[in-house]
Amino acid sequence: MLRRSLCAAGLWLMTTVLAHSAAAVGFRQTKLDTGGTRPLQVSLWYPADSRPAEQGTRTEIVGDNPAFHGLPVIRDAAPVSHDLPLVVLSHGHGGSWRNLSWLARELAAGGYVVASPDHPGTTTFDMDPAQAAMLWERPHDLSRVIDAVERDATLAGKVDISRVAAIGHSLGGWTVAALAGARFDTKRFETDCRGNTSPRACLLQGDLGLDRIELERDLADPRLKAFVSLDLGLARGFTPESLASLRMPALVIGAGVDIGGLPPGLESGYLAAHLPKPSAISIEIPDATHFSFVGLCKPDAVAFIETVEPGNGVICRDGGTRSREEIHRDIALRVIGFLASSIPVRP
Repeated sequence: MLRRSLCAAGLWLMTTVLAHSAAAVGFRQTKLDTGGTRPLQVSLWYPADSRPAEQGTRTEIVGDNPAFHGLPVIRDAAPVSHDLPLVVLSHGHGGSWRNLSWLARELAAGGYVVASPDHPGTTTFDMDPAQAAMLWERPHDLSRVIDAVERDATLAGKVDISRVAAIGHSLGGWTVAALAGARFDTKRFETDCRGNTSPRACLLQGDLGLDRIELERDLADPRLKAFVSLDLGLARGFTPESLASLRMPALVIGAGVDIGGLPPGLESGYLAAHLPKPSAISIEIPDATHFSFVGLCKPDAVAFIETVEPGNGVICRDGGTRSREEIHRDIALRVIGFLASSIPVRP
């Protein structure tokens, strides 16, 4: 108990220091491979060089819509001049860059370059079935983003390619685990589904092409040094042997309240059980639901969502008395502390 208290105090102190020295946050969007078969829309947050006074006039709110609050950034600001660590983000099935933008902005204010692609076929504005069924392309999307940011410093500044981490929510959690080297076994997943252990994940079997042999390839990117999984799904298709061989730092955060058919003990718990210790840290947030990891809902969000997508108002539901903003602070503290030890920001 004392050790846990000391860790919590250390995280709080570190985050307080970061908050007092927070950089202005620049924001830019770009497109990769526009003429190819899988073009990517990429959003980037980064520490901005705020010295030129005119940059303050470009502050705007991005990601705002009738259901979710947006966040202030400086559009197309000049990035700072020194090398920074890179974090790539992967959204969940049917989500977009907006889902984790709250965390992206927090990390950019603390000194990280953050880049998030919209995965074709599984993103809000592109649910193309053919692209969705090529799930192995999701980890490749993140590798392509790393390539682009490393190659072009005008996007978000110079990055130190020896300090790269990935964070993913839901299907994005699966994506970053695969990027780290976890290997998927289609037969194992099919057999597990017969036992109905993860009903929500198994319902997506056809949509995501979870019987495709291409999923069994090595999807790892050797540049990745750490990863964070936020209430992932499809974990039970990963082989225990491949998980046990992952020696990089990993943070697995599960939601304590299951409202989406992704039991934390059978998804995040499975991942955590097979990752090697002590490099892997597992945490369950008791009052978080699967959707507590996405953005802050506006007061009338539930009514609006139910009007356009009946039954989906649950996306604004959390599992206890704390506000989503408080849950976000809890998550951010843990993620920032983890990244500070695995891919630190250096003066």
